[in-house]
Amino acid sequence: MTIVKDLKVTKVVRVNALRPDMKVIDEVANVLRSGGLCAFPTETVYGLGADGYNNEAVMRIFKVKGRPPDNPLIMHVSSKEMFDELVVDVPEIAYRLIDFAWPGPLTLVLKKSAKVPKEVTAGLPTVAVRCPGHPVALSLINALGRPIAAPSANLSGRPSPTNASHVIEDLMGLVDVVVDGGETFFGVESTIIDVTSDPPVLLRPGPISVEDLVRVLGKEIKIPSFARGLSEAEVSLSPGTRYRHYSPNTPLLLVELDDYSDLKALTTTVLNHANRLTSKGLRVAIIASSETAEYYRVRGYDVLVLGSRSNVFEVAHNLFDVLRLCDSLKADIAIAEGFDEVGLGLAIMNRLRKAAKYRVLVTPPKQ
Repeated sequence: MTIVKDLKVTKVVRVNALRPDMKVIDEVANVLRSGGLCAFPTETVYGLGADGYNNEAVMRIFKVKGRPPDNPLIMHVSSKEMFDELVVDVPEIAYRLIDFAWPGPLTLVLKKSAKVPKEVTAGLPTVAVRCPGHPVALSLINALGRPIAAPSANLSGRPSPTNASHVIEDLMGLVDVVVDGGETFFGVESTIIDVTSDPPVLLRPGPISVEDLVRVLGKEIKIPSFARGLSEAEVSLSPGTRYRHYSPNTPLLLVELDDYSDLKALTTTVLNHANRLTSKGLRVAIIASSETAEYYRVRGYDVLVLGSRSNVFEVAHNLFDVLRLCDSLKADIAIAEGFDEVGLGLAIMNRLRKAAKYRVLVTPPKQ
């Protein structure tokens, strides 16, 4: 494999997601070892990786993505030994969460060791660490023998990539290698929890739900408004806490309910806004659940279906792909339905709120 120095060519290599060819993995690890960048699949989204101990390579991640320099990265590890290199003063609750969720989609924010480059942490005294639950990611970290620093493999602000075609769309010609391992498993980024404080603080919701964290720890988890996507943190304590994220190029209007048990108020509001915008000569697309899609489709609207409200894993898996497909419809604006914030629904709403340019909250009248 030739390492691309001038970044005019990006090599794409395909591997089996469950049984990756170790010859290919070793070649990609050599690219990272030489200071290159690679995009690779994790169980959540595709990551844009560099040798976590190579300052110059880490800085290339920020340049390639157009990422603000105060937005820290996650260090991905494959062993307890790597984890121990990165952190100090680890509280007991961190080990409980590690036993529960690793390898898997949970990132812990802990006090960093002197070995962690300041470029990775944006100068913060803490570092975000996780052990990914994907054979390709784990094999690549093992082959490199060092932590991999990686955010999502997309241009900053764009929807995160859940398959290699999304990465190629954003980063072709900007990175050295794209490892195509097919679709990711979950489709939204990892849960991030700060365990340096008491109670622990949810920084970004993800596949590991707050309800699961509370059950494992037996204590309250603080959920600030920025973790719900309702505001921005004053300081980027981890990825996903500041700045607009996940946005399609098409402006997005998000319609929310206080109570989703009766969808009539939701569909009525979505349709009213769609009709109002259409009357102004705008082309409108609607992002909906499978339960309501036909309601809009028979009225002549282009509809993108996220999945069933009874299967939020399906909705999360499809979310970023649908946001990217939205642009292919060439609509002037898209209207998206909101979802209940229970379990994985909190992560879905965090992403939709951060993607939306406009929000409408509907409170159904009391009966």
